[in-house]
Amino acid sequence: MKILLISDVYFPRVNGVSTSIRTFTEQLQSLGHTVHLITPDYGVEIVDVEWITRVPSRSIYFDPEDKLMKYGGILKLLPSLKSQQFDLVHIHTPFIAHYAGLKLGKLLQIPVVETYHTFFEDYLHHYLPWIPRKLAKGLARFISKKQCNQVDAIVAPSQPMLDVLRTYGINTQARVIATGLQAHSFAEADGGAFRQQYGIEVARPMLLYVGRVAFEKNIHFLLKVVKQLSEVMPEVLFVITGEGPAEASLHAAVKTLGIENNVQFIGYLNREKELNACYKAADIFIFASKSETQGLVLLEAMAQGTPVVAIAELGTASILVEGEGAMIAPEDEAVFMQKVRSLLANPVHCQHLSERAKNYAQNNWSAAKQAERMVEFYAQMVAEYALKLEASLVLNTQSW
Repeated sequence: MKILLISDVYFPRVNGVSTSIRTFTEQLQSLGHTVHLITPDYGVEIVDVEWITRVPSRSIYFDPEDKLMKYGGILKLLPSLKSQQFDLVHIHTPFIAHYAGLKLGKLLQIPVVETYHTFFEDYLHHYLPWIPRKLAKGLARFISKKQCNQVDAIVAPSQPMLDVLRTYGINTQARVIATGLQAHSFAEADGGAFRQQYGIEVARPMLLYVGRVAFEKNIHFLLKVVKQLSEVMPEVLFVITGEGPAEASLHAAVKTLGIENNVQFIGYLNREKELNACYKAADIFIFASKSETQGLVLLEAMAQGTPVVAIAELGTASILVEGEGAMIAPEDEAVFMQKVRSLLANPVHCQHLSERAKNYAQNNWSAAKQAERMVEFYAQMVAEYALKLEASLVLNTQSW
């Protein structure tokens, strides 16, 4: 099968969408399928593989991390795309990629599938703060409904996310297919060396957040938890790994809370070389986002045997199972703090949860299994689209 992917984001832009695209692509290629990705040129020097085409792009004034592809630049690729005879278009983002993907599907006469990666209802107001929150939520729902009903099929990373989409009035055919973990997520890593590199004492209790440092990730809540924990466990350290638009606000909050000695910002880490060791170095991975469509970082942490304490809402509710490497907490600072404290104070329980975490991730969330499910869905959509084309030709012939 030949699959054409199109996305408004991809590496070097680090986020869950980029990770999902790379994970699925590597698995699909290993199964013998051809994959090609159209994505923005970020204006930085990068060595791409042959299956990636970069399109000239422009900056977004309210979101400097991202770029918008030029629509005309995508359409210029049409002659080349036609010659490659793709079976299907898979859209990964709802911006220029969505509309260009629809156009390409129509011109190439192939079905269009779209993955709903981001819970925009709980996201948009952070980036358009001049729009009232209620209005932003309504706008996100309206756009999501319209776009999802324009494509032939939807992929949702979790059942709770699909359930939300159905409440919008989206009736498009859909399948729940999560992003699985690649084998390298389970590779042995040296947490001790990571601590030494970043000046973290071996015995110091270390909590960890990995991901985009964005407002919708609810990291401010985690800082308040750390504040309470530091009052009974002064040596605790919360490491925040990643970058994003909420950094300045979080730095200010750390000062306001008086926990400068308990929080360390590290920035982006190289996924292949450093991230596993970062997970391994932590005693507990803590997470409070309520807008995740899946929550891949939770699985990555568990793959390294790092127990998780997290809020289980939307996509994370489909991943987290109490006792299976995780402790589930409400959005209550005192209760969340007590769960973290109890785990840090009980090394035997922590070790047991660590072992359960790795087994759970290995047994339930392999990338290979998820890719096989994606291929089955692709094949179904290609077959159904072919029948629709055939029926359309018959009707046109009869009308003559």
